[in-house]
Amino acid sequence: MAKRGGFPGGMPGNMANLMKQAQKMQRQMEEQAKEMESKEFTATAGGGAVEVTVSGTRTVTKVKLQEEVVDPDDIEMLEDLIMAATNEALRKVDEESSSAMAKLTGGLGGGMPGMPF
Repeated sequence: MAKRGGFPGGMPGNMANLMKQAQKMQRQMEEQAKEMESKEFTATAGGGAVEVTVSGTRTVTKVKLQEEVVDPDDIEMLEDLIMAATNEALRKVDEESSSAMAKLTGGLGGGMPGMPF
C-alpha cells in the first residue's frame, strides 16, 4: 500500500529540476539586462533632420539636428520631430527587450501575474 502525504527525504526530483531551471532563467535575465544597458538605439524623424539616440536603460544620450530644421519661426515642428524620433528610439528599446525576454522564457509569458514578460 502506498504511503500517503508528503515526500520523505526532501523535494521531489521534478520540483528540484524546476527550481534549477528557474534559477538559470533568472541568471539569464540578469545577463540580458546588463547587455541591454550597454546597447544604444537610434531613430530619426523629418527625413533624418532629427536624430535621437537612447540607451538600453531608456536614457536619451544624444540629439543631433540638421541646420535646416532649426527655424526660429517654427519651433513647434522641431519639438514634434524631436518627440517623434525619441518615441521611435524608445519603441526600439522596448522591442529589443521584449524579443530578448521571449527568447529566454520560450513564450511562457501571459498568465504569470507579477512577471514582466
